[in-house]
Amino acid sequence: MFNFFKNNKAEALPASTNVQNQEVNRFNPGVDIPENVFIENDTELQVNSNNTPIKKPDNSIELLFDFLDKNHEAKGYDDSLMNPDISHLEQNIEALKNELVRTIRRVKTFYEDFIKEIDFHIDSRARSGMVDVVDELKMKRGIAQSHVQKVLDIEEETKNNVGDSQGIIISYTRGFMNGLSAISHHAMLKRF
Repeated sequence: MFNFFKNNKAEALPASTNVQNQEVNRFNPGVDIPENVFIENDTELQVNSNNTPIKKPDNSIELLFDFLDKNHEAKGYDDSLMNPDISHLEQNIEALKNELVRTIRRVKTFYEDFIKEIDFHIDSRARSGMVDVVDELKMKRGIAQSHVQKVLDIEEETKNNVGDSQGIIISYTRGFMNGLSAISHHAMLKRF
């Protein structure tokens, strides 16, 4: 009687083992599945055309500094090759200034909203008697207010065409003029 069960198990075992092996083989351990398939991440890095990661910008003062630090010389050079007209240079400089003003406005709005939100938390936590949390929030509000002051200073410098905003204009103009020079050199070298 025990042999009867033993034989059935022996015959059934390979069939069930095959099913298990098929299930195991379905999940090939050699396949690398990217994390973003299963995990949604708000701070996911963007990738530029060279497949190098770019930090996704937020609307803090870093967005403004990233814009001010960007070198616009290559853009100016390329634009001059496409349309070597000085009026084109002036229009593009005006467009860069407008983009800077929009960036300043975006950063100011971010900090205005942040300060309103943090003031609410300060009042709420103070009513709850959370002294340490309130002190930390006040420190964060102070940092945000100093950032707002820096943004206001940059905004004033932009209106007066002085300071950090001049770097944008200088780099774009330098690139544009280098493009014009390259066109002239190429035209002259081609003739002789």
